[in-house]
Amino acid sequence: QVQLVESGGGLVQAGGSLRLSCAASQTIFSFAAMGWYRQAPGKQRELVARVSTLGTTNYADFVKGRFTISRDDAKNTMYLQMNSLKPEDTAVYYCNAKSRFSTDDYWGQGTQVTVSS
Repeated sequence: QVQLVESGGGLVQAGGSLRLSCAASQTIFSFAAMGWYRQAPGKQRELVARVSTLGTTNYADFVKGRFTISRDDAKNTMYLQMNSLKPEDTAVYYCNAKSRFSTDDYWGQGTQVTVSS
């Protein structure tokens, strides 16, 4: 069973930075893509950023220029560097991975990010 463990969330003032990490229990080359999603209270879960096995990245418009997704293949870990944080970035951030070999979709437990004004 694949496990994804997020870390790095917390409380930060507007304009500050945080770096989220997502450690996978198996090689990330077994995933077609990995990504970060977020869910704010009362809202639907939404895609923040995604990186494919080939390294192609995609970002939601609301984070372009502020957030950077990356991965360390040797550590089987994906990151989300979040800069210039805004109160509206407050949400639970989830790590996601899509299997290359099946339709399986994996999720982490989520990490809370709170941005104060």
